[in-house]
Amino acid sequence: MSKSIKFLAMVAFVGAVAACDNSQEEEFVVVEPISTEPVYTGKLK
Repeated sequence: MSKSIKFLAMVAFVGAVAACDNSQEEEFVVVEPISTEPVYTGKLK
């Protein structure tokens, strides 16, 4: 077989193995405190 056919077969095999991977990735949520909006208190306060 030519090198290009072997290379394409190898790429297809690796792609198939990667597509069948069932490992779950961990998901996490970062909770940041919510800041309050500044209150308008007048012109020069």
